[in-house]
Amino acid sequence: MATPLETRQRRIFGLFVALPLLVYLALFIGPTVYSIYAGFTNWDGIDPPRWRGTRNYTRLVSDPQFITSFGNTLLILFGVGVAVFVLSFSFMLILRDMRGKGFVRGVIFMPHIVSPIVLAIFWGFLLRHDGLLNAAIVKMGGQPVAWIGPKSAFLMIMVALVWTSTGFYVAILMAGVDRIPKYFYEDAELAGASAWQRLRHVTLPLSWDVVGVAAVLWTISSIKIFEFIYAFGAAGGYMPPDYEWNTAVFVYGVTVGGANPLNRFGYASASAVLMLFLVTALVALLRRAMRREAVQF
Repeated sequence: MATPLETRQRRIFGLFVALPLLVYLALFIGPTVYSIYAGFTNWDGIDPPRWRGTRNYTRLVSDPQFITSFGNTLLILFGVGVAVFVLSFSFMLILRDMRGKGFVRGVIFMPHIVSPIVLAIFWGFLLRHDGLLNAAIVKMGGQPVAWIGPKSAFLMIMVALVWTSTGFYVAILMAGVDRIPKYFYEDAELAGASAWQRLRHVTLPLSWDVVGVAAVLWTISSIKIFEFIYAFGAAGGYMPPDYEWNTAVFVYGVTVGGANPLNRFGYASASAVLMLFLVTALVALLRRAMRREAVQF
């Protein structure tokens, strides 16, 4: 039988668990459940929702704006993701035995700590028709280039996202590599292993858990990128054109942004729910594909 002191401790413990749980339910679970419900309704954000079944979802698969934004999201997820991780691994290999690597790592990480809106405005000012880059080209006797156009704008966004994201993943991967004892590499070198073999048989296996965490973080963050794309496209106007949209900007666009018609909260909720399930499925697949036994040093 519990003593009065133990009973009191259990109540205090329950209180400390219950308060954050209630906050989590109120701020995350509740809105998520309501968004799933709203995805099956015709809701304008003001009048009561009207049930319309799965028509929002069937309409999404034939909506050119959604298809474009979904394709752009996949381009960020896989295209930018591959570039970021290739560059991150390259910097990791260069910096691993480099003197002064802390300073270089800080320089590479710097774009990540600056506000995405500031970076987007900088890139927009750099690349627009009368921007700094075209001014330099004209100064050298060339013709201005349409860096931000229907066929090139999203490519420029992807390049900018590679630049802003690489430093963060270099820091994560370096944290995994720094904990590997040096004698593993010394033994591999004595055995005649090449740089590629050391990467494949030493670095990757012993930092695989960190690589998995980095992959999951990129999957989640890449699908919900909003501020950078919105600010980049809005540098010359109120709302970026739809060829620059990803799904996060699409959700904003069909509710209070520049889409026509506006206030389609039920329709936007359906697209957000699709992306929620996409993120959940991708993270589950990544966790399963990258599952390995933990390495003890």
